[in-house]
Amino acid sequence: MKFRPLHDRVVVRRLEEDEKTAGGIIIPDTAKEKPMQGEVIAVGPGARDEKTGQVHALDVKPGDRVIFGKWSGTEVKIDGEDLLIMRESDIMGVLEDAKSSKKAA
Repeated sequence: MKFRPLHDRVVVRRLEEDEKTAGGIIIPDTAKEKPMQGEVIAVGPGARDEKTGQVHALDVKPGDRVIFGKWSGTEVKIDGEDLLIMRESDIMGVLEDAKSSKKAA
């Protein structure tokens, strides 16, 4: 099944965090916090301007790694996979690839 979000909504897959700390301590599942990073899976066409009726395209695109609020979005299960649907405004930023930022410098 394919899913296409509407308006300014974005579908995000949470990225799992490491199960060990930098010191090598293993973190049990009960002590883990929900990851606040994810990968954008699908985006809607954009938000519609109330005055002019024009659609403004979103800044994020599928494949982007993003950071979002801890309690952002609505959890859904699509094709057996746990995903989040949130508005673009719930996304705090896009993580740029370290390799691409070195090329730009």
